[in-house]
Amino acid sequence: MSDGDTAALDEMMDQPPAGGGRAGREGRRGREGGGGRAARQAKRAGAGGKAPAYITRKVGYFEVFGEEGLDMIERNADTVLKEIGIDFRGDPEVLDLWRQAGADVQGERVRFEPGMLKKIVQDSAPSLITQHARNPERTVKIGEGHTVLVPAYGPPFIRSLDDGRRYATIEDFRNFVKLAYMSPGLHHSGGTLCEPVDLPVNKRHLDMVYSHIRYSDKPFMGSVTAPERAQDTVDMAKIVFGDDFVDQNCVVINLINANSPMVWDDTMLGALKVYARNNQACVISPFILAGAMSPVTVVGTLTQLYAEALSGMALTQLVRPGAPVVFGTFASSISMQSGAPTFGTPEPSLVLYGAAQLARRLGVPFRSGGGLNASKIADAQAAYESANTLQTAALGGVNFMLHTAGWLEGGLAMGYEKFVMDADQAAMIGRLLAGPDLGENGQAMDAIREVGPGSHYLGCAHTQANFEEAFYRSPLADNNSFEQWDSEGGQDMNQRANAYWKKQLRDYEDKAPAIDPAMLESLDAFVAKRKESMPDSNV
Repeated sequence: MSDGDTAALDEMMDQPPAGGGRAGREGRRGREGGGGRAARQAKRAGAGGKAPAYITRKVGYFEVFGEEGLDMIERNADTVLKEIGIDFRGDPEVLDLWRQAGADVQGERVRFEPGMLKKIVQDSAPSLITQHARNPERTVKIGEGHTVLVPAYGPPFIRSLDDGRRYATIEDFRNFVKLAYMSPGLHHSGGTLCEPVDLPVNKRHLDMVYSHIRYSDKPFMGSVTAPERAQDTVDMAKIVFGDDFVDQNCVVINLINANSPMVWDDTMLGALKVYARNNQACVISPFILAGAMSPVTVVGTLTQLYAEALSGMALTQLVRPGAPVVFGTFASSISMQSGAPTFGTPEPSLVLYGAAQLARRLGVPFRSGGGLNASKIADAQAAYESANTLQTAALGGVNFMLHTAGWLEGGLAMGYEKFVMDADQAAMIGRLLAGPDLGENGQAMDAIREVGPGSHYLGCAHTQANFEEAFYRSPLADNNSFEQWDSEGGQDMNQRANAYWKKQLRDYEDKAPAIDPAMLESLDAFVAKRKESMPDSNV
């Protein structure tokens, strides 16, 4: 809504409902006492309320499977685990852990008795994870009725209206940390927001973790590309939070992907062990493109990913009972004509709904979803595919929604314009999951009595008291008349988003979170020492 439109609405709202009456006069006096139009305009200028640190869900779940269907999937997964098994490659220590737990280990193939892995998980894995942030007011809860929305993860390329498609740099990475910090709908700083290819592979994790800590006070994700990089993340977290606090609390969450079908490799296993031993959260996520890495059917895919996820989650509990763990899944499909990944289609939505139900049955938090799409630019395809996956994740009950903002090109690119568009959608998801107000104010009976038949609600006391917060207002969408839109340059969403993310980065300079200088000095020293300890390498 433009300034002109809001001024006109203010003018209307300073009038009583048609027919006047005592209620209208009393409502008008109440508005004047609160500052009237000037107060409303000041609030729109930035004096509004603070966004919550995470979403507390107050609506039900959309579920597609009954108990019989879930029982069948669990039985089939047990059959896979017992008769086929899971490969744990390149890590003798993990194989020893499985032997000690009673699994059947033959070479690198491990098989499990029915119910064994489920029992290990349910005996010690927590149902709710509290991930502490540098700023305690940003601490989040993951699991049970709580949801955390997280930016996209892993793209090597950047897309913007200014530069088109190019490789990402550490400056881009810092920019996205800042944009995530400035986005009230995003509760988390994320992890590998983009791959800064201008830095050596073996050192870039230090700059990425440092950037999360330095430029944001929201919680963040750790490095998983090598065990020693995971340990660097933990050591940097200890500088921020203290050794004892890190040992007893979750301050880092990380992404551990299965190499589907039915394989865990030594890189992921090494990172898993580091984080679990240090009591930090692992998101155990089979990475599946159905038709290539799992069966083409929904139930077949659910069977496989549940078996894979169970094996990874149970391993965290063997490493350290009680270590926080999340049941994750990334499940999409491929074009059976070209083999290219597809997103926003119905079948992956059904997989997500089913996996969310399995996670709730198991009693652990669930990760999936995000603004997934295959489009190369932020166009209509990107919008509808992303909207499909975001809504599915919201309704299905995802607790840790990775890839919420910025994703383009099947995850190969992080888009500046797309990021702020998706952050807008994230804020809408927060409003949706908060559910309706069933209290006295939500019932609005006084308003209905005040207005009566044939009048309007614009000037009544209830509307005056609530209109600033009653409906979600997008900072990007254009709802003006054609004439006003045309007179203001006729910009499309991409152009508005381009101006908006640049404004957000400018505004960040006045809103950047404070950081203890002594902490920053210690982090600087740690990063410098680690970089000096090894030559540059792109391995």
